[in-house]
Amino acid sequence: MPNAFKASDILIPKKNIDVNKWSVIACDQYTSEPDYWNDVYKTVGSSESTLNMILPEIYLEDDDSEKKIENIHKYMNEYISSGIFNTYENAMIYVERIQSNGILRAGIVGMIDLEEYDYTKGSSSQVRATEATVIERIPPRIRVRQNAPLELPHIMILIDDENKSVIEPLESAKKNFTKLYDFDLMKNSGHLSGYLIDEIYQKQIYAALDRLADKDAFNKKYSLENSPVLLYAMGDGNHSLATAKEYYERLKKNNPEKDFSNHPARYALAEIVNLHSDALEFEAIHRIVTDVDIQKLISEMYSELQLSENNSGQSFEYITANQSGTVSIGNRLSNLTVGSLQSFLDGYISRNGGKIDYIHGRDVVLELAAKPDSIGFILPDMNKNELFPTVIKDGALPRKTFSMGHAQDKRFYMECRKINE
Repeated sequence: MPNAFKASDILIPKKNIDVNKWSVIACDQYTSEPDYWNDVYKTVGSSESTLNMILPEIYLEDDDSEKKIENIHKYMNEYISSGIFNTYENAMIYVERIQSNGILRAGIVGMIDLEEYDYTKGSSSQVRATEATVIERIPPRIRVRQNAPLELPHIMILIDDENKSVIEPLESAKKNFTKLYDFDLMKNSGHLSGYLIDEIYQKQIYAALDRLADKDAFNKKYSLENSPVLLYAMGDGNHSLATAKEYYERLKKNNPEKDFSNHPARYALAEIVNLHSDALEFEAIHRIVTDVDIQKLISEMYSELQLSENNSGQSFEYITANQSGTVSIGNRLSNLTVGSLQSFLDGYISRNGGKIDYIHGRDVVLELAAKPDSIGFILPDMNKNELFPTVIKDGALPRKTFSMGHAQDKRFYMECRKINE
């Protein structure tokens, strides 16, 4: 089958550009922290920067968002016409990110074929969403992409390569590659370096990916029968990739006479990362439910999920101001604990009212659960090895299942790609 990940024409700023100011964090981070973004704007000042080509999501609902989008397109066109980029044709870039905790996260930047990506739940495409895609989040992003000559990726896509055959061999090979950039990221976010992968190693990458994509090996690995191959599972940036897909589908629909088989909009720039990288930590996202009759909720929860008081199998902890318990689920509604619980909570809240919020950190849950008419749920960390089997079997994870690392370690913008002809 055709591999969805390919080499791409990649744009990198020339050496005279200050990369410390050029590179900023993914637009979907720090959405409740205006001080973070104000500080980034101050740091960048009037320098050339990816900041001028993105719309941080904290400003997505602002009244002047249309004006901001116009400015984004203006900056993109200016940067292209003023010649600030070097173009690397048919390129893949080996990327090393030293995270804020000092651990190295390696990846490869190339492009994903959107024909091989379907974000709908239960899809059998080679590239799949890991969590439910919120369709309402796509239109504002399409407004940014619509007249944009460039794209900048914060997309990270996971491969399940426990033998470490695709990305890891590049660490020792990088000494033979041309180094493209090597610098400290702003605001204590670690270090970033990138190397141009040569043709020999590109071939080795394709061969290793083809081995992972072998249908018989795939089905044997996950104890399946004749199941379509899931080679790429979304890590970060699913709504960005969904936006690129939606934009591409609209282009095809609005221009039925045109051949889009080689159109740049058919693809999206992305970084692939190995699920088995030591740098990737999956942390649980807990739940707090407020404005509910606690005893009624607990009673129905025990009944519907057939709870027993132990911590075997699918188990979680619940906490209120004056009671708590660790319980195990007898009636599993999902492959994961979080899925079974979420399924119950969604149904309960739709019938009885109440609000649910998603919380990082046990301490915060304990604090909020102590308030009246509130109940907190502490969930176990997700085992990385459950990701691919769960997406294959359940179609997608429940929303807010896990967090993949801390905010300051999310992808920074560096590379660009032209998306119009």
